[in-house]
Amino acid sequence: MSIVAEDSPVIEKTKELCAQIASDPSFLKLQASVERFLSDDAARLQYQSVHEKGEELHHKQHAGVELGASEIREFEAAREALFENSVATEFLSAQRDLETLQKEISKYVGATIELGRVPTEDDLAKASGGGCCGGGGGGGCGC
Repeated sequence: MSIVAEDSPVIEKTKELCAQIASDPSFLKLQASVERFLSDDAARLQYQSVHEKGEELHHKQHAGVELGASEIREFEAAREALFENSVATEFLSAQRDLETLQKEISKYVGATIELGRVPTEDDLAKASGGGCCGGGGGGGCGC
């Protein structure tokens, strides 16, 4: 049987982990914040507008175009208004926390595959550069 077969012990334990995550009260709270944001058209549009304006200013700056004081002020005012929107700030916080959760789980699984055993805290600290290329483990990644 393949280690990644649907009924393999590894996939079964992975499903158990997924079920634990999906039922965790902290996860459910984060998910609710994301859902609240996604259902709030005004908050989504406000976020999108600030994000697009930030991207525009970044591209201008990267291209060597000097940014005008008024466009910087406009962006900062729009960003401040976004941060005053509790639905948007809860979404941003939830998004950060969910990304952190995903990275932590990936770090543990990646280190396990690389080391061939459950990683210790020391192993994880050494591998904090990310994956086989950042952790000094080699692992045959071709890095």
